[in-house]
Amino acid sequence: MEQTLRGEINYRIIVIEDDPQVAKLLGRQLSRYGYGVSLCQDFEHVDTVVRTENPDLVLLDINLPFYDGFYWCRRIRRFSTVPVIYISSRDGDMDQVFGLDNGGDEFITKPFQLEVLLAKSKALLRRTCGEYAVGRTSPREVYSLRTMKLDVRRATVDNKGKSSFLSKTELELLRRLLDAQGAVVSRNALLEAIWDDTHFVDDNTLTVNVTRLRQKLENVGIHDAIVTLRGVGYRFALFDECSPPEPGQDDESVQ
Repeated sequence: MEQTLRGEINYRIIVIEDDPQVAKLLGRQLSRYGYGVSLCQDFEHVDTVVRTENPDLVLLDINLPFYDGFYWCRRIRRFSTVPVIYISSRDGDMDQVFGLDNGGDEFITKPFQLEVLLAKSKALLRRTCGEYAVGRTSPREVYSLRTMKLDVRRATVDNKGKSSFLSKTELELLRRLLDAQGAVVSRNALLEAIWDDTHFVDDNTLTVNVTRLRQKLENVGIHDAIVTLRGVGYRFALFDECSPPEPGQDDESVQ
């Protein structure tokens, strides 16, 4: 690893980028803003590097030697909820969807403006490490509803002996829906609560993350829990004694 100067903010960011010039540029610019930056050198054992470094944020290229960034993000998600921002020259919509579906939190396309990268990095760090971090916005660490249990500290949802690991974004989405106790949470409210700088967030990002959360709930046997109300938002249906279809409900997330 190549360690750059650590700033006063003391947030640790690891840059996983095999282009030395891009990696050094990112390291230099991030350090100027007070972040402690490490540049990955071992692209054959990226997950081990992340586990050892224990960063607060991962900047992950997709086109890497040995295995791509999607593979490494899935590996990282086996042991960590650290926020991951993909940085890639791939600009297709499906690449972005696939990146989020494989555990990433944000996707930035090269070439990019430094201000956009800084804004997204700052927003994710505030949500996961700062005053808006999960676990600080609410004193509750465990939510129980029927046979379901959400453990905020472990970032897991459990149901009848089955367990699923949640990303930071999925965890915050589920927590917000549970805090509403069955009431509708608007899409704008979720966007503002989870992504502080919504100017840089594609509305489709929320759709993808809700779909991914639904799938993880289904994996542990919780079906039809998140109800979509077209043009309004989402609600958690397990608070109902029965969960009849809502007017305007659709099986797919709102586009």
